[in-house]
Amino acid sequence: MLNDQYWSERYAKSQTGWDVGNVSPALKAYFDQLSTQSISILIPGCGNAYEAEYLLQQGFTDVILIDISGVLVLNLQEKLKDYIEKGVCRVIHQDFFEHSGSYDLIVEQTFFCAIDPTLRPKYAEKMSELLKPTGHLVGLLFDREFVGGPPFGGTKEEYIPYFSPYFDLKTIERCTNSIPPRAGSELFINLKKY
Repeated sequence: MLNDQYWSERYAKSQTGWDVGNVSPALKAYFDQLSTQSISILIPGCGNAYEAEYLLQQGFTDVILIDISGVLVLNLQEKLKDYIEKGVCRVIHQDFFEHSGSYDLIVEQTFFCAIDPTLRPKYAEKMSELLKPTGHLVGLLFDREFVGGPPFGGTKEEYIPYFSPYFDLKTIERCTNSIPPRAGSELFINLKKY
């Protein structure tokens, strides 16, 4: 079961092979072209939250992080304490599917591949539900298969039917600026809510 206990044990034992250690180049490039720092941003399944840290360092003022791991959330609340105290960041210990809110941007970074693939249709629907009209879901999805999991992989062709009922698929293409270990195996997505 991919629950709090499972993920908290992985973090407690530093079994975090998916962790790249900093903001991914594709997301950094996307963030760098955003013109409004007051937009509301959600990062579900946030992991070590390098994307959030980068956004906060750039002056973004409404960044919400969710993770199911209680261990991780406590670590992040300490790591991001200054931003939390300034009121520009919140870290929530919660199952994503139970979250409610309304966001301009949701950032996808190794969350989709961490949930049971049977939840993917529900994921797409929930993302749409959480976005404001014309909000965007932006991030990276694996474009390869894995044995077992997590991570759970897939292909562009598999992903399109999940998202097309809810989103204008602005971009869902092979990522050109992945980190070297993931080169050729990621898709960059920019999906705009209908």
